[in-house]
Formats: sequence, C-alpha cells, structure tokens
Amino acid sequence: MDHKSILKAMSGLLMLLFVVMISSTIVSVALPQIIGALKGTQSQYTWVVTATLLTSTASTPIWGKLADLFSKKALLLISICIFFVASLGAGFSQNTGTLIAFRAVQGLGMGALQILVQVIIAAMISPKERGRYNGYLGGVMAVATVGGPLLGGAIADASWLGWRWCFFFALPFTAIAFLVLSRTLHLPAVKRSGDKPKVDYLGATLIAVGVSVLLLWVTFVDNEFDWISWQTGAMVGGAVVLLGLAVLVESKVAEPVVPLKVVKRRDPALAIIASLAVGVAMFGGAVFLGQYWQIGRGYTPTEAGLMTIPMMAGVLLSSTIAGRLVSKSGKVKPFIVAGTVILTLGFLSLSMIDAQTPLWHVFAGMFLIGTGVGMSMQNLVLVLQNTVPLAELGAASGAITFFRSLGGTIGVSVLGAVLANSVATKITAGLAKMGVDTSGGGSQAGGNLDLASMPAPIRELVRAAYGEATGEIFQIAAAVAVIGIVATVFLTSTKLRDSVDLPAQDTESAKV
Repeated sequence: MDHKSILKAMSGLLMLLFVVMISSTIVSVALPQIIGALKGTQSQYTWVVTATLLTSTASTPIWGKLADLFSKKALLLISICIFFVASLGAGFSQNTGTLIAFRAVQGLGMGALQILVQVIIAAMISPKERGRYNGYLGGVMAVATVGGPLLGGAIADASWLGWRWCFFFALPFTAIAFLVLSRTLHLPAVKRSGDKPKVDYLGATLIAVGVSVLLLWVTFVDNEFDWISWQTGAMVGGAVVLLGLAVLVESKVAEPVVPLKVVKRRDPALAIIASLAVGVAMFGGAVFLGQYWQIGRGYTPTEAGLMTIPMMAGVLLSSTIAGRLVSKSGKVKPFIVAGTVILTLGFLSLSMIDAQTPLWHVFAGMFLIGTGVGMSMQNLVLVLQNTVPLAELGAASGAITFFRSLGGTIGVSVLGAVLANSVATKITAGLAKMGVDTSGGGSQAGGNLDLASMPAPIRELVRAAYGEATGEIFQIAAAVAVIGIVATVFLTSTKLRDSVDLPAQDTESAKV
C-alpha cells in the first residue's frame, strides 16, 4: 500500500482504536448512576467492570493467533460487528444481569480490535517506517484514556442524554470505521505451508480459563477474602496448574496460540518485562490520579478529567516526536531506555505528593509519566514485531499486549490494596487523635466517600489520608519502573528493518 492508501486505512483504524479505548473508560464516572438506575448491587457494580476485563485480556492472544491463520481484514470486520452489537445491547439493557452479559461480549470485541489494529498496521508498514505512524497511535490512546472519564461524566450529567449514551456513543464511529475499512484496507495474503490452518483449541481454552481465574483472584482479593486464605490458595494454585498445562500444550502443537520460541528469545522477553512497567503507568496513572484529584483535592469528575491534560500532552508530544525520530534513524532502543528513565522520574516526583502539593509539582510529574509512556509503549511492541516474520506477527503482538494488560491489571490491584489499607490506617489514627472511638468501626470511614456529608474536620482528615496514600503507592510504581529500565538497557541495539516481512534467511533462523 502506498502512503495515500495507508493514510485512508489508518483513519479507519485510528477511529476504531479511539472508540475501543474510550469505551473502556467512559463508564467509570457514570457507573454509580448506571447501577442505581438498574437497581443493581455493589457486587454487580464490580462485575460490570470485571466482565469486560476478563474477556478482553483472556482473548487477546487468541485473536492475535487467529490473525496469523486467517484473513486479518475479515477478522477485523467480524470484531467490529461483535463490538457494535454488544454496545447496542448494553445501551438498551433493562437490568444489571443483561448489562454484564453484553459488557462481556463487548470486552471480546475490544480485545480483538485492540490487537488487530496493531497487527494490521504492522502488516501494512515496515518497522522502520512504523515509528511515525506509532505517534498517531500514541496520540489517540492519550486522548481516549484521558477523555473517556471526562466524556462519561458529561454524558451522565446531561439530562437530554443520560447514561445509555455512554454505550450508544460508540455506534456511529464504529459504523463509519466499518465502511471506511471495508473499502480502503487491502492486505497481501500470507501463504502458509500445509493444507489447512489448525487452531489450537485446547491451548486457547487453557490460557483463557487460567487467565480468567487469575484475574478473578486479582479482582476479589483483599475485598471478598484475605491475601492469605484458602480462596487465594485455590484460585492462584488453580491458575498456575492451568497455565502450566497451557505451556506444555503450547510447546508441542504446530500452531501455538502464544509462540514460546518467540517469547523465550532475548529481546522479546525483555520487551515483555519492560511492558509490565509501562502497563502499571497506563492503568495506575489514570485510575489513582483521578481518585486523587476528586477525593484528595476536592475537584469534580469533570475538573479531575481536565487535570489529567498534562499526562495526555506528554503522551501525545513524545509519541509523535519519538516516532518520527525512530523512523528517521531506524534505531529504537535509545528512545525506549530514555522513556523508561523519564517514566521512573515521573513516578518518583509523584511519590512526594500529598493533599497540599502545589499543582505545578503534580502536573510536572504527570507530564513526565505521559512522556515516558509515549516514548516506550508502542516502541516496545515495535521491538518485538521487528524480530518475527509476517506469519507470526499476530501471535507475537498478541503476546506482548496480553502481558502488558495482565501486568497492568495485577499492578492496579496491588496498588489499590496498598492504597485502601494505608487510607484506613491513617483515618483510624487521625480519628483517635481527635478523641473519636474507632473500636466500633470508625476505621471504616475511608469506605464512605460522600465527603459532602462529613463534618469539616473529618472531611479534611479523609482528604489528607488519600493525598498521602497516593504518594506512597507511586513509590511502589517507581520501584516497578526501575525493573523496566534494567530490561530495556539489555535490549540488543539493532536497526529496524525496511521490509514488512523478514528476509528469507532471517525467517528460517527465527524458526529455530
């Protein structure tokens, strides 16, 4: 495809990526109103989020492998239809059970579209030229991540729209993207040896079930049961057994869902480890900074969304500039190393915040985090894609996306548990200093986030507790980010190839 044709197809792909990413965050602010309108429970509140997370993360490597075996364009159009129907159904839901079911199907489409967009771009454009296009991807991701909660709050607050438009919002954009891509996307057919593609159904099932069990444990631990309990032992042990069996199956089948020979190589393995740190930045930054602005500083949901603009600006600028420099030089390692270092500095800066920190300090830390994510996130995918032939592109891209999402999810859960325990401890100690008896459940004050109904002294205590605790969790995030620095330093310093596929001799060596 020439540059003009690529830009036409990219417009549809970027529109899809924007809609998918914004759909994962747009309900976060509106969810209390949604559950209230549908007469749902706290447990169902959690499942509206968990259902999407489970199906999206668990299906990512499977979609990636299918992209290697079948037509990428056909899979993309099918995924668009799945996402469209699920969004429509979620918008028309009359009870929480129906909403959860459609959110699970929506997650299936979201997982497919996120990985297929990356795979198709890699199939159209050589790694060397892909850098500048990755800048567009980073910009779209930044706007969608920050704009989702902001847009969700505005839609829910507008009496002439209402919460159902949090789901209907995606429909016109999805339909336009379907029409654009069906006419503009032209990919070369990948010739494969053998009579018929074989799908590893057993491996796919073991991976999906094993990851689902692990994510369910991450979701419920420290809320429904303790970290050290029989439930933890059963779920973690079961996940380890299932994933161990999956590794055994994947090592023996001809067409593995997760190509172990790729994951075991030095650069792909290091890229995956570094992606875990970036995952914490992507998910943790958005989740806990939003809470910091609203609870720790007293801003409204809409204002909290606006406060995250420095992070969005960092991602947008760094991904665009670094992407063009990568394409010009053909070198990617220096930008990834610099990105992980800047990311760590951003976390260290935010580790010193509390409820009274000057805004410029918080904004500076957020800008550094955004800059680090923009320089490293898509370039880490590029490192992996540069080492595999076109026939393995989908599975390899699916693997790194899967591990990034999984690491980010686990990271958010751990950071959330630390935040909750720290807040409870600080509030209990503060109440005791005020002479309030906490033996009857005063420590649970942190669970009530209706600050407007609290007396002024207690409201300020809660704000201070959340402000200080947010700084503490970013200390942990900084330590995780250091692991990313170490991993990227040991990446091989190689130039990106000019061809979409590996040369024949390199393809043969990649199979070893």
